[in-house]
Amino acid sequence: MMAREQHSVLDPDTLDDGGGGDSPPRAGGSRSARLYAGLRRRKRWLLPLLVVALLAQMAAVMITTAVQQTPTIDEPVYVATATVYLREHSLDYNPEHPPLGKLVIAAGIALADPHFDTNYKGDQGELGRHLLYASGNDPWRLMFWARLPVIVLTLLFGLVVFAFARELVGPARGLVALALYACSPDVVAHGSLATLDVPQAGFLLTSVWLLWRARRRPFLYVPLAGVALGAAVATKMSALPAVPVLMLLAVVSVWSARRPADRDSRRRALALGVAGAAAVAVVTVAVVWASYLLVDPHLRFTSTEPVPVIHGLRGQLVDLMPFPRAFRDGMLIQFGMEDYPWQGFLFGHLYTGSHWYYLPVALLVKTPLGMIALWAAGAVAVVAVRRLRPAAPYLLVPTAVLLATAMDGSRDFGTRYAIFVPMFLAVAAACVPALRSWWRWAPLSTGLLVAFVAVSSLRTFPYYLPYSNEAFGGPSKTYLRLHDSNVDWGQDLGRLADRLHERYAGERVWLVYKGSGVPSYYGIESSDPRKVGVHGLLVVSDTSIDKARGKLAELIDSSRPIDQVGHSITIYRR
Repeated sequence: MMAREQHSVLDPDTLDDGGGGDSPPRAGGSRSARLYAGLRRRKRWLLPLLVVALLAQMAAVMITTAVQQTPTIDEPVYVATATVYLREHSLDYNPEHPPLGKLVIAAGIALADPHFDTNYKGDQGELGRHLLYASGNDPWRLMFWARLPVIVLTLLFGLVVFAFARELVGPARGLVALALYACSPDVVAHGSLATLDVPQAGFLLTSVWLLWRARRRPFLYVPLAGVALGAAVATKMSALPAVPVLMLLAVVSVWSARRPADRDSRRRALALGVAGAAAVAVVTVAVVWASYLLVDPHLRFTSTEPVPVIHGLRGQLVDLMPFPRAFRDGMLIQFGMEDYPWQGFLFGHLYTGSHWYYLPVALLVKTPLGMIALWAAGAVAVVAVRRLRPAAPYLLVPTAVLLATAMDGSRDFGTRYAIFVPMFLAVAAACVPALRSWWRWAPLSTGLLVAFVAVSSLRTFPYYLPYSNEAFGGPSKTYLRLHDSNVDWGQDLGRLADRLHERYAGERVWLVYKGSGVPSYYGIESSDPRKVGVHGLLVVSDTSIDKARGKLAELIDSSRPIDQVGHSITIYRR
C-alpha cells in the first residue's frame, strides 16, 4: 500500500490526547526522566482501568435491572422464536424481523436449556407465554439467560464507542464518550432486555467506525464494515436506510485513503471507491443470507403470521430485494404494520396515527439534560473544528438519515426506535473539549456535564425504562408525557406482586395490566374492573391510564392513588 494511504487526517498516532504533557523532558537530568517515565507507566495502566470501571458499572446496573424485571411485551416473542430456531430450525415465527438478533438471544437460551413443547400450536405471542409460563420453565431464569447475550453485546459496543472517540480526539476524551454511553438511561434500559434495538444500533455504529478506519486501510476495513452493516440489517429491517449512506461513506473513505492529486489518480480513486461501496453492499447481502441459512440451510418457510398484499412501489421494491423470501415476506408484514392506525400519546394527548416530531420530543424528555447539551456541542465541534471536520459525515449523516426515517414511521411507541442517537452522539460529544480554542471552559464544562449525567442516570436506578430528566419531573412523571416502551412495557409485574404481598395482603385486587406476563403466575389473583363493580384496590398500568376511556376512565377519576410500582403501575383505592 502506498505511503499516503497509511494515515488518515485524524490518525490517532499523530494526535495529542488532550493531556498536553506527553512530550518527554529535554533537560533536567535523570531524576526528571525517571519521574516522566513513572507518569507514563501510570497512564498506561490507568486508562484501561478506567475503561474497565465504566463498563463494570454499566454491567452491574444492567444485570441488576435484568434480574428484577418481568418479561416486556416483545421479549416472549423473541425468546420463543429463538427457541424454535434452536430446537426446530424453523424460520416460520416472527418473520417481520430477520434472525441474527434472535440468534444472539438463542446463545443464552441454549445455556438455559428450557423445556419446549413441540406440539403446542399458537401464534408467536401465545407461544412465548406458553414457553415461559406453561411448559415447566422458570421464567426468571430463562429471561435472565436470554437477556445476558444482549447485555454482553451492549458492553462490547461500549468498547466501539470508546475506540471511535479515541481515534478522533485521544484516549482521555474517549473516556467522555464511554461515560456518556454507559450512563445513557435508554442504552442501559434496552441493553438489559432480550430485544433487537440495541444490537441493531450497535452493529450500525461498528460499521461506521470501521469505515472511518478504512481511511487508512481500505482493503481491510471496507469489507469488515460490510459485515457489520449486514449484521445490522440481519437484526432489524429498519437498518436498510443506512445501506446507501454507508455505501457513500465507503466511497469517501477510499477516496481519502488514496488522496488523489491529479485527474488520472482521481479517476482511479473514484473507481476504487465505487468498488468499495459495491463490496459493502455485496457483503451486507451475504451476511443476511448467512443468518437465514444458519437457522435453516434449506430455507423452508411458512409464515405463522398473515402476510399482507402490498401494492404500488413498496410492493415492487420488496420483490426486487436480493434477500430470502422469509425476509421479503417479513418486510411486507412490516409495511402492513405501518399502515395500521396505531395510537400515540404525547404530553397528555391521545391520538391515532403519528406525529413527525414525536421522536425528537421523546428524546428531549428521556435524555439527561447534560447529555443533550454535550450532544449539541459535540455536533458543533465536529463541524466547526477544522481537524475534526472529516468525521462529521460519519457521525452526523447516518444519525440524521436514520432519525428522519424513524420519524416517518407510524408507531409512536418509544425512543428505542432511535436508540442509535445516544451511541453516535456520545462519540461526537467527546469532541467538545476540542472547542477550547473558541471557549476556554470547554474541557471543564464537559467534565461537569458528564458528572451531571452520571448523577441523573444513577438516581433512576434500577428503573431505567421510565426515565425522564429533571426538567420533566423525573421517572415518576414520565407517564404524564409518554407511554408504551418509554415508561410501561410490562416490566414491573413481579414488583407489583411483591408490593401487594408486603403492603396489601388479603385485599381484593382489580387489575388492568399491559404486558406479556401472566399475573397469576406471580401470585396476583385479580379481576377485570371493566366488567363488574369495583371495591378495593384498582391497579392499572400507566399506559392503560394514558389510554383510558369509558368505564376505566370513570373508575380512575373516582379513585384515590395511593401507591406506585416501578414508576409504571399505579395503585388506587376505591
